[in-house]
Amino acid sequence: MTGPDWRLAVDIGGTFTDVVLLDTSTGRVIVDKTLTTPRAPLEGVRTGVTQLLAKAGVVPSDITKPIVHATTLITNALIEGKTGRAGLVTTKGFGDTLLIRDEHRYDMYDLQIEFPAPPIARDLTFELDERTGAEGVVLKTPGAADLEELTRRLAAADVEAVAICLLNSYVDATNEELVAEHLRRELGVPVCISAEISPQIREYPRMVTTACNAATMPVIGPYLDELQKWLSAEGFGGSVLMMLSNGGVVSADDAARGPIRLVESGPAAGALAGTWFARRLGEDRLLCFDMGGTTAKACLIEHGEPELTNTFEVARAYRFKKGSGFPVSVPSVDLVEIGAGGGSLAWVDQFGLLKVGPESAGADPGPASYGQGGATPAVTDTDIVLGLLDPAAFLGGDMPLDETLATEATASVADALGLSTIDTAAGVHEVVNQNMAAAARMHGVEMGVDLRGITLIAFGGAGPVHACGVADLLESDKVIFPVNASVLSAFGTLVSPVRIDLARSLPRLIDEVDPGERDALLGELRDEGRRVLSAAGVADDAVVFRYGVDARYAGQGNEITIWVGEGESWPATPQQVHDAFETEYRRIYGLAIPDVKVEAVTWRLSATAEAADVDPDATLLAAGEAHPASHRPMVFDRGHAPIDTPVYKRSELGSGATFEGPAVVEERETTSVIRPGWTVEVAPDGSLIAERTRP
Repeated sequence: MTGPDWRLAVDIGGTFTDVVLLDTSTGRVIVDKTLTTPRAPLEGVRTGVTQLLAKAGVVPSDITKPIVHATTLITNALIEGKTGRAGLVTTKGFGDTLLIRDEHRYDMYDLQIEFPAPPIARDLTFELDERTGAEGVVLKTPGAADLEELTRRLAAADVEAVAICLLNSYVDATNEELVAEHLRRELGVPVCISAEISPQIREYPRMVTTACNAATMPVIGPYLDELQKWLSAEGFGGSVLMMLSNGGVVSADDAARGPIRLVESGPAAGALAGTWFARRLGEDRLLCFDMGGTTAKACLIEHGEPELTNTFEVARAYRFKKGSGFPVSVPSVDLVEIGAGGGSLAWVDQFGLLKVGPESAGADPGPASYGQGGATPAVTDTDIVLGLLDPAAFLGGDMPLDETLATEATASVADALGLSTIDTAAGVHEVVNQNMAAAARMHGVEMGVDLRGITLIAFGGAGPVHACGVADLLESDKVIFPVNASVLSAFGTLVSPVRIDLARSLPRLIDEVDPGERDALLGELRDEGRRVLSAAGVADDAVVFRYGVDARYAGQGNEITIWVGEGESWPATPQQVHDAFETEYRRIYGLAIPDVKVEAVTWRLSATAEAADVDPDATLLAAGEAHPASHRPMVFDRGHAPIDTPVYKRSELGSGATFEGPAVVEERETTSVIRPGWTVEVAPDGSLIAERTRP
């Protein structure tokens, strides 16, 4: 019999840092949570990992496989503007691109329209006298004197990183590479070029993606250096793999060079975990509902896979208004994210209406009940007031909450509304559920899908508390509460494939594509894919290449992505590409346009390797009746009296056990709230399957 094969995963969230240990030889899973330390994220990671190893009786040298890591560091840095001091180098005459944006007004009637401040300020943007033509011909090479002057000005500006985005460099990167080589040698700071970060047409998205990447290099680089030094000093034998927004993982070094690819790292891991559970439970279609301490995410899984998008908008000035943020050109799991977490703050607007979020208490100071100085009620505080959470049992009693502080904070909002404290708490619970259901519906509308009746899988620390309420609003009849739901995003990193998605623009009519030109471009993408996967420990013969193209009818301004097959070379004829495009176009728009040629704009390649085979231990108690460990009064609806509700311990529920709502199932890291009108059965793997019995 072989010995233990331990795998370690870490997920830094806005409020909590989650850690998971899995022994793949036995399926044993051990989990832990600790407060995130925003000012020094490694402190929270060290605390969580040290606690977890002690709990499992494992020493660092027992972990020899790669340590997989998801994080919100990049997203939070861009949203909060807490990025590094980066400089931007662009072609002479194009220094105002980040300010001009794409000239799109997301609200044409708002005279005080706001956009987030550019990731690199105008006074740190430097123009260079160079030029590459649209066809890829270098018309002017930057001179030695110009480069020396540029170096002097960047050094004087004391930049910590540099983004280089020159006109038409996606066709020919010669000038970008020349400038980058010079600056790396003379400045000694991280430098990134748009030809590597986003080699695609459209000047503003390419520039803002590269600028965001440079601005976050000083954030992620030092953290990863510190992390790897600490792991090495402690005796861990595994390298570090970072979770990307597309649901894949790559080496820490590649992540440090392209941190913008980590922008939706944590939510992507959650979506992958939801996908993994969907396959195990035989659910072909469901909605991942991930509610943590700071945000809530919803991601649709159809045909056993999450949808991917090639552009993700980050740091929106208005959370629900598309176009008010940075449109970064990175492949990402398609999901919706809103400011609705356990730490989301309740407040009263100028019209006397109750609002919840998007502002969050985060980890510092946290909700009022944390006793760290917070005075405004958070969702967690109101859930305590309602009796849904036991303050003495939070994190298994390791982090008891203060019910008095929660009640006092909620009362402050109740006074402003002229309501009772309990009705105000119920109102907060109702509003946050409505916010999340509305966001999920909008996500469905944008994808052309009716979410009514869809199965939910609930995870995150607060997800199981609110899932049945959201399901009621979505008219859903089933909610799955998986094992270890609170740390499912961290677990998702362990079942994620090693993957990189690459793209390069080369606009050509499909019927006029030069096979040699196309194959040369794809060959370069394959080489880069092999390099990235090799750095993550994947053998060459384990890499699978999948090919796609962003295409449009000639003359249109937007494209749709189609995937045409796998292999070591381009797998489709022009007619097959044309047919695939028309099929997808008809699915999206309900029609095709005859007698109009199809144009390929951007060529895509996905390089992947299969994820490790993971089978967590599902050993449960023998089947039997469910017996509550205790009862406590809980309020489930505004204006209703408290109900004496049974409280079950998840560790005491055997496979096949059933019970009816209202009920609460407690475990160390989360609480599953079963509303009235729902029944629950414990699945063979330990998941709670809740079904609605009344409308």
